[in-house]
Amino acid sequence: MYFVEETKGVNYLKQFDYILFFSVLTLTLIGLIILSSATRTAVNGLGLMRTQIVSIILGVTAALVISGFDYKSFKTIGFIFYLVCIAMLVYVLKWGVGYEDYGSRSWIYIPRVISFQPSELMKIAFVIIVSVFLERIKEGNDLKRDTIKFLGYTMLPIGLITFQPDYGMSIIFLVGLIIMIYVYGIKYKYIFISIAGLISCTPFLWIFALNDSRKKRILEFIFPGSDPAGASWQLDRAQLAIGSGRIYGSGLYRGIQTQNGIVPVKESDLIFSVIGEELGFVGSVLIIILVFFILLRCIYIAKYAQDSFGSFLVIGITGMMGFQFLTNIGMCLRLIPLTGLPLPFVSAGGSAMVTNFISIGIILSVSMRRKRAMFQNTQ
Repeated sequence: MYFVEETKGVNYLKQFDYILFFSVLTLTLIGLIILSSATRTAVNGLGLMRTQIVSIILGVTAALVISGFDYKSFKTIGFIFYLVCIAMLVYVLKWGVGYEDYGSRSWIYIPRVISFQPSELMKIAFVIIVSVFLERIKEGNDLKRDTIKFLGYTMLPIGLITFQPDYGMSIIFLVGLIIMIYVYGIKYKYIFISIAGLISCTPFLWIFALNDSRKKRILEFIFPGSDPAGASWQLDRAQLAIGSGRIYGSGLYRGIQTQNGIVPVKESDLIFSVIGEELGFVGSVLIIILVFFILLRCIYIAKYAQDSFGSFLVIGITGMMGFQFLTNIGMCLRLIPLTGLPLPFVSAGGSAMVTNFISIGIILSVSMRRKRAMFQNTQ
């Protein structure tokens, strides 16, 4: 007879999810090696490596500490964290810094102290808030009020990030939200209505929301080679690097395209091209398998979470993370438009690395308190 038994107490060392933690740590260490190759000939390579190592140490520490807390306590802390993140998102609209070529302001920069991207931290707060309201709506105590609050709390950060404008990050939030709502059990007719609404808005987004740089990226995807001085040039170099790796790759620190600075943004957006060139098809597939295993482990944890709040937390984080994995690898292979999203746990980026490990810490917390699936024979 199959039954499920809930954990009543938590023995940290005994119930710690070593499988998930060491899988993520393995991917991170592989990423650090790849990054060392990608930045070997870069002018600021040493600084990027130093930042990455410090961020990994801070992130791992944060994950271990957070995993020790009961994730249910995040319900209260999450609202405070959410308000702080909203304040930072409002701040960057006026005083933030960013990549002027793309017309966005996404970073808070404190000279000689730190620079970070508030939208990365907002991903954590967003998932917590959405999970809280989905649990409330599922309980159905005050459906109308909770639904209105849910819409307000979810649309505000997405709107602020869109106004930066950082459309890549906005899409991550929307994808996470859609996945969480789907898992909640929304009726298919509402999904189709939403899709139809988005499609109908496409002309307005194209005319009023997208600048020339973003339009060229989309057109390059539809008509390869249409932006020879921009997106086409970047993707051509990435594909050339991946193709030259063939089956086994040229070896670490030996990639001609990588080491001679032919691939642009190779430490972040196009880092998968470094993997393809220097580790080849075999190395690329092994890394993809590791990523797939991590995502499957997270889905397993969500399935056996102690309550719906825990399930929503893990699914939201996994959905966002999985979308980033898919997007980064896909754009390097020219399967989707160039978006500028980094590869989690691999690409350079301090705030992203710390945020990703905080996310893993939350998932570890849910895993340690999940229901235990067992089999028992009865006579």
